[in-house]
Amino acid sequence: MRILVTGQRGFVGQHLKNRLKARFPQSEILPSSPDIRDARAVDAAVATSKPDHCIHLAAISSIGNARQGPDHAWQVNLQGTLHVARSMQRHAPQGRLLFASTAEAYGSTFQRGTPVAEDAALAPGNTYAATKAAADLALGAMAKEGLNVIRMRPFNHTGPNQSADFVVPAFALQIARIAKGLQAPEIRVGNLEAQRDFLDVRDVCDAYLDALMPDNALERGTILNLCSGQTRSIRSILDDLIALSGVKADILTDPNRLRPSDTPVARGDGSLARQLLSWAPRIPWEQTLSDIYTDCLERVGTE
Repeated sequence: MRILVTGQRGFVGQHLKNRLKARFPQSEILPSSPDIRDARAVDAAVATSKPDHCIHLAAISSIGNARQGPDHAWQVNLQGTLHVARSMQRHAPQGRLLFASTAEAYGSTFQRGTPVAEDAALAPGNTYAATKAAADLALGAMAKEGLNVIRMRPFNHTGPNQSADFVVPAFALQIARIAKGLQAPEIRVGNLEAQRDFLDVRDVCDAYLDALMPDNALERGTILNLCSGQTRSIRSILDDLIALSGVKADILTDPNRLRPSDTPVARGDGSLARQLLSWAPRIPWEQTLSDIYTDCLERVGTE
């Protein structure tokens, strides 16, 4: 396969390239436009490469960054996605476009208290979720006009080398600094009571690759939730990391880490991905945390 991967230098992109090379060593990862906001550059990249498939990861993926720069987030997450989709439809219409959407798009729908399936209403509660939901809906409309697109809605995913903009490495990096004597024994946190469904990024990447397999005859416009079906509190993740590290520290609530709106519990129904892709998370949560903490110890060692 010749696969165009946007955002391949990002957190998920790096892991995706590793999984792609491991599973399909003969595949070719094609260069993409460095700025998906540039419609001409995107079109030229797709016209030149004519990929078999495109995995569209490039995005402003941090809720905080999107809130601080909403115009930029809309340009990248919506307009950039449309540039990629239109170019694929124009130059590689037989290729499958896989769009990395997000479960954040369900927003307040989670408050109904039952696991959310793919047919649930999108009700985003922040700028990041709104930009991704808009792109998701736009691609759904384009699918009815012939775009060969699959929309994946992964729940929270984490792993080694993730930015401290995200909660698990934010905890792990602080704990690693405490363990190395680089920080006072205090861990600053936001809302610890929220419950989320966490996945290992490597499992998510495998789901993306599974969706490109020719024997998975997914209909154009298909939406798939990626989730484990198990929620865990943010507090439990902090407790697990502290137990893993053996450090002792005070826990301090930092107002800057609290979100203006925060869904108490986000629970999903991932049965469709299991049915259509035979996909389920395989990496134990304990391994994910251990890999993240080991990575953070290495990162703080170079500071």
